[in-house]
Amino acid sequence: MRNILVIFAGIIVGGIVAVFGVAAIKERAPRLANPLTQPLETTGNFRPSPADRQIRAAQSMIEQITSDPRGYNLLSDAFMQKARESGDFSFNSRAEVALKHSEELAPDNYDALKLRAKLLLTYHRFREALAVAERAQAKNPKDDDVYGALTDALVEIGDYPAAVKAAQTMVDLRPNTASYSRVSYLRSLHGETEGAIEIMRLAANSASPQNPEGKAWCLVQLGDELMNAGRYQEAEREFDRALFVFPDYYMALAGKARARIADGDTDQAIELLKRAQDRVPLIDTASALGDLYTKLGRQQEAQQQYKFVDLIERAGAAGTDTYSLQMALFWADHDMRLDEALRIAQRERATRADIYTCDTLAWCLYKKGNFEEARQEIQQALRLGTHDPRLYYHAGMIYKALDDRPNAVKNLRLALKLNPTFSVLQAEVAVRTLKALNA
Repeated sequence: MRNILVIFAGIIVGGIVAVFGVAAIKERAPRLANPLTQPLETTGNFRPSPADRQIRAAQSMIEQITSDPRGYNLLSDAFMQKARESGDFSFNSRAEVALKHSEELAPDNYDALKLRAKLLLTYHRFREALAVAERAQAKNPKDDDVYGALTDALVEIGDYPAAVKAAQTMVDLRPNTASYSRVSYLRSLHGETEGAIEIMRLAANSASPQNPEGKAWCLVQLGDELMNAGRYQEAEREFDRALFVFPDYYMALAGKARARIADGDTDQAIELLKRAQDRVPLIDTASALGDLYTKLGRQQEAQQQYKFVDLIERAGAAGTDTYSLQMALFWADHDMRLDEALRIAQRERATRADIYTCDTLAWCLYKKGNFEEARQEIQQALRLGTHDPRLYYHAGMIYKALDDRPNAVKNLRLALKLNPTFSVLQAEVAVRTLKALNA
């Protein structure tokens, strides 16, 4: 499953910075108890990132004029960018505190309204984010930034026609990295892989050098699209470019690992996934690493990774809904806690109709033996013609369970044609299933 959420909420960071500038910050002792104004903790040869500099600039502004909401807006924006840069999403909580200060000082301030929509997106509260973004749009229908939040929320709840309209408005108002990246993703969702690649190149090339994480993110998305097109060497070059632009970027490390798996280099893939895991512990990374160990017969190490996924869940990732679908998909893939996985998928599906929520529910229903319901959901997941091998794999397995051999063969072949290594373990199941079907 592509986790697109972390994409967009902060792809234009610096709009507020551009207005106020980044002032030179004098060194200050960590004497302030206020978490909004205390310096960031640093170790070793710390080199401030763009977000660090924005945070310091905002803190300086707040110290000088505590009654001005603009400083808190700047700080909230910077904390969200810091979360993206570092993968430490606790910074979003600090962004929330800063934003509340801004809203208390000026309840009707427009920048706070836009930031509120973006923050709700990071928490996966998509319908709330949509409502707030619509309020902002009503205040200023010519602000391209507002249409970014609208697009993101509409994509996540599955209202794709409205998302396309919002993205088109955004790119018409301001063709830049933020609007190009959204258009690219929508093209990808609609099965237009080459068009998605073309537009994502534009997004990466237009990215500001002042936001290396944003550029690296675009390069990773470009690499993923190239992987889906079977262009693995090109994809790996883009992952390498991302690592050059933003060293040790966890998304790029995981992307390069996928390219190494496609090339049969499991040893380097493991090392890359371990590095990504050290940077940011995520369910998808731990699951992929565990599956590699399983494939290599290293069961003890595999179980350690699967237990690590459980630790992430126990720490509250699933409970906050941020990673609940990834958790449900992991459990379904590994035939673990299937009742709980199904409950999560059903709960999400009750409020969302995006293709990946439909797919996760379909897979959980299949694992529970509810094949006809699974068919209905997988048809919804495939409704846009998205070129995602996992979607086709799930469809193939569901149709096989329904004794629909032609559709089973067609979808399993499509999955393996797009990417024969789309999943270390599930791709092997697809191959074995096709052989069992004499296809």
